[in-house]
Amino acid sequence: MLTVVDTFSRYAPVIDPRFSYRAEDVVAALEEACAVLGYPKTIRVDQGTEFVSRDLDLWAYAKGVTLDFSRPGKPTDNAFAEAFNGRVRAECLNAHWFLTLADAREKLEAWRKYYNEDRPHGAIGQKPPISLQNPGGIISPPS
Repeated sequence: MLTVVDTFSRYAPVIDPRFSYRAEDVVAALEEACAVLGYPKTIRVDQGTEFVSRDLDLWAYAKGVTLDFSRPGKPTDNAFAEAFNGRVRAECLNAHWFLTLADAREKLEAWRKYYNEDRPHGAIGQKPPISLQNPGGIISPPS
């Protein structure tokens, strides 16, 4: 499952489950999100093979995005993403049975929408992430 979350606004534009992830899948998911939200300056990623790849490196270079790799075996380098993944696991994955990949996509998308639009976040003043826009106006999800 690929999860993408903005550490400033807490907005999660992507939660994409698959049976396996390749670099071109990551690029496609990021391109889809960035087409709506804009391109970030930096993306923090771990050392997974889907991130340490020519495809993602070329995409990032072409879009002017810096890839910030966490140190191998140091999940604390990306603590916010790890905490977000823990919330996905606790609040969605552990709460549902997934009968098919399509069923998983549907349930994860419903949770992502709840997380972004309804769930209050203490770090941003008990507001949902959709209520925040960063100074550049990049966080403006589609209706």
